[in-house]
Amino acid sequence: MGQIKLNQVTKSFGDVQVIPPLDLTIEDGEFTVFVGPSGCGKSTLLRLIAGLEDITSGHIDIDGSDATNVPPAKRGLAMVFQSYALYPHMSVRKNIAFPMKMAGVPEDEQKRRIDAAAKALNLTDYIDRKPGQLSGGQRQRVAIGRAIVREPSAFLFDEPLSNLDAALRVGMRLEISELHKRLATTMIYVTHDQVEAMTMADKIVVLRAGFIEQVGSPLELYHTPRNEFVAGFIGSPKMNLIKGTEAQKHGAATIGIRPEHTDVSKTEGMWKGRVGVAEHLGSDTFIHVHDTGLETGPDDLFTVRITGDIQAKHGDDIYLTPQLDKLHKFDAQGLRVD
Repeated sequence: MGQIKLNQVTKSFGDVQVIPPLDLTIEDGEFTVFVGPSGCGKSTLLRLIAGLEDITSGHIDIDGSDATNVPPAKRGLAMVFQSYALYPHMSVRKNIAFPMKMAGVPEDEQKRRIDAAAKALNLTDYIDRKPGQLSGGQRQRVAIGRAIVREPSAFLFDEPLSNLDAALRVGMRLEISELHKRLATTMIYVTHDQVEAMTMADKIVVLRAGFIEQVGSPLELYHTPRNEFVAGFIGSPKMNLIKGTEAQKHGAATIGIRPEHTDVSKTEGMWKGRVGVAEHLGSDTFIHVHDTGLETGPDDLFTVRITGDIQAKHGDDIYLTPQLDKLHKFDAQGLRVD
């Protein structure tokens, strides 16, 4: 079991309320990702669930029992931080064993859990090495192994990949997702990287200034963002948001069109612009277009994503045509208009 429910939970530091009253249910076995910009309250919320911060009001239920005043060590949760926090003088085996040793787990049971965790994390060949002999990704796997052997009802990850380089991040992202499938245990994962959120989550919780802006599956948030904030945050590259006369033509204060839902031509189209930077990624090309005459914000950019390559260089004229059935509409308050 690993259901976690937050009921009217708040958190204040002095007179500053960083988490307004908040309700949220994380189902047993679900991979839930908290995502949002820096300072949105996602790590604070995770620490409240873990018991590392006291809530100001409200209560937290874990597996149907009120855990609001239960100490962190007795909540049945295991937390993995962005820093590995491994003991440098201990082997991988002893690092993984440490929480069980502190809990008085019998040695034969320790060995069983260590062997199982090492196998699951591809650490068997490194079990007798010290952390200094491991790569960053391997160290992070050791930290995860230390959490696995506690056999928690839920895992809490606080930006665990932020210290890794790009290639290792992709690899570890896949490994954590695969681990979730094998263990079928509740996981809560905090990140500011919406690509991690989209690729890993069963459910995404988008936060801004402590408020939940939207909760849903990755594709729900992609296809039907509740407001402009979610529309601009979910998706890479982010959605183009247009205000002014062009939006009013479609009965909205703001219209949004994703880069991949815009057709591009060198000869004709709805909007004319000038090619700025083109980012060639092989299978995709991102073109940042200037001088469209559209109210796209202070950067005056409209980004398009095309498959493959296009013979367009800096300064060329280019024509853009949005796929109107993929247009998103928002009212003056920034809320979705269906």
